[in-house]
Parts: sequence; structure tokens; C-alpha cells
Amino acid sequence: MIARSPADGQGKDAGEPWQRALQTVIGDVDELLAILGLARRDVDIDIDDDDDDGQAFALRVPRAFVARMQPGRADDPLLRQVLPLRAERLPLPGFSCDPLAEAQAMRQPGLLHKFHGRVLLLVSGHCPIHCRYCFRRHFPYAATQPARGDWQRVFDGIAGDPSISEVILSGGDPLSLPDRQLQWLIDGLAAIPQLRRLRLHSRLPVLIPQRVTARLVQLLADCRLPVSLVIHANHAQELDEAVAAALAPLRRAGVTLLNQSVLLAGVNDRLDSLCALSERLYAIGVLPYYLHLLDRVAGAGHFAVADERVHELHAGLLARLPGYLVPRLVREVAQAPSKVPLPLVAAG
Repeated sequence: MIARSPADGQGKDAGEPWQRALQTVIGDVDELLAILGLARRDVDIDIDDDDDDGQAFALRVPRAFVARMQPGRADDPLLRQVLPLRAERLPLPGFSCDPLAEAQAMRQPGLLHKFHGRVLLLVSGHCPIHCRYCFRRHFPYAATQPARGDWQRVFDGIAGDPSISEVILSGGDPLSLPDRQLQWLIDGLAAIPQLRRLRLHSRLPVLIPQRVTARLVQLLADCRLPVSLVIHANHAQELDEAVAAALAPLRRAGVTLLNQSVLLAGVNDRLDSLCALSERLYAIGVLPYYLHLLDRVAGAGHFAVADERVHELHAGLLARLPGYLVPRLVREVAQAPSKVPLPLVAAG
């Protein structure tokens, strides 16, 4: 295996349509509101666009995602996921910058080992969207990304632990890497004999469907390892026909398609919304996987849903949908050996 960084040579693919879409994401609040026919007075936005500590989690959203928002609606569920609110500045007890203690799980730059048998590689610090509830919104990517010479040590570290059978590519967003760099990375992992599975967690097929190129489909189809792609959609409105068309060739290529969501107040904390999401996912060939409770990251407290409501919603899903369309309701707890399933509380 060649000790290079996945970032090497990114510019060679810079003409791809999806990369041009990345270069034109919206980062200005007033531009976003103008596109939607809204003004600042219509929404409780954080009008202080500067952060004194220089760590601002600025607005960032692809135009294709904005196109699915409903003009004139300040409570649009897609808009609410990305629009900075004043509530983010309110300190809340129990909310922190590293709610999952990932700093303690970092075995070496770019490699997190939280659960038995699988490791997570942060292959990119770049993401095309800044979801306001992101549990890594304060993550120090610049300080933890592997340097050019570190990748061989990452591969060697995985190969040297026979208990590891699965690698998860994450970030940022791993699909923000060009196909040629993903090819290099996946080939290097596939050469490790004990690995049995490869998983990618990416929001890009939902945000910018053009990211699913023919080359990406082929490299995943050709991989020695069975590949799962876990997309991230929180509301059925995110899954338009362009997303469905992008995912279809992946499914035909044998990639297992799953979805994980986060339960968010004001976005999807209604039974009808969650049912519609599961139904739409199945219609486009994706199985609901996880419904996460909000990670208690500083700045996201206004998205929290009360536990009583959480159990009510999950019981409603079980009553209304077949079991294979009901995502597992889980909470991630720092240093727990797995995601923690929440027990069902019987109604009444």
C-alpha cells in the first residue's frame, strides 16, 4: 500500500458537475432567505454572523437542497436544519463540544475506535452542508486529519488488530473526496485480509445527487468487500426524484442502502412525518436503519425532543408500519460499547 493522503490530486477531478456544485454552495443568510422569499424579520436567525472565538459554524447549504425547500415558509423542515438561530448561543447544562468523547476514541490521526470489531476513518474534514445539530460541529478537523505520511500507519494499525472486521468511512463527508482518491483508499482497505465489510456514511447523495458518478458506482461494485452506504435524510421532502435516480444504480450494483435520521424538534417530530420518511425511503430502495436521539452537542439544544414524546412517536411507528420500515431508536452514549437502543414504553 502506498503511503499517500486521500487528498492527493483532488484538483484533477475539479471539472466534475458535483464538484462545481460544491463550489457554489450558499453561505450567506440573506441570499438564502431571498431565494425563499423570506426576510430576517420572518425568522429568529442569529444575526450576529461573526463568532468572537473564530470558530463560527457558518451557514453552508447546497443549492440543490435549497431547491427542495418551500418558498415563504420560515418553518420549512429543510430550512430549519441549516438556518442559524439565536437559540444556538444559549448555553445549556449537559451540552458540550464533544458529547460522544471522540477525542478519547482517537487512536491515531483520523482513526476512531469506539466499538468492538469496527473502526471509523475521518477521511475528509469537508462537508457540503452545516447541519445545525451536527455532533461534530466543534470537531478539530485541522488538528486530527492524517498528514501525507500518516495513511500507511492508519492501514498498518487496522491490519495489526485482527479483531477489526469493518471499516467505516466518515468525515466531514467521505464522498467529498474525488473518485480517484476514494479508489486509492478503498483499494488499500480491501488489501487488508481480515476486513469483511466496508461502510460509507454520506449525506452527499441526498444533497447533491450528481455525486453518484458512474465511476463511483463501479469502484464500489468492484470492491472485494461487501459495501453498505448509509445516507442521511431526516424528512421525506429531502428525497426527490433526482435522489431516487442517483441511488438506483448503487442498488443495482449490489450496494446495501440504509438511512439514518436524527429526531429533531420542528423538523420531523410528528408521526406523519416519520412515517412518510420511512415509506419514501423504501420506495427508492433504502431501508430505515437508525433514528438517533439528538447528541447533546453545544448549540443544538433547541432541537431536543422530550423523552415522553420520543416514546410516543416510536410506539406510533410500530403500530402504523411493518417492522422493516421502523428504524431502531437509539442514543449514542460516550464510551458505551454500542449504540444504546431505547426501550419501548407502552402507551398508557
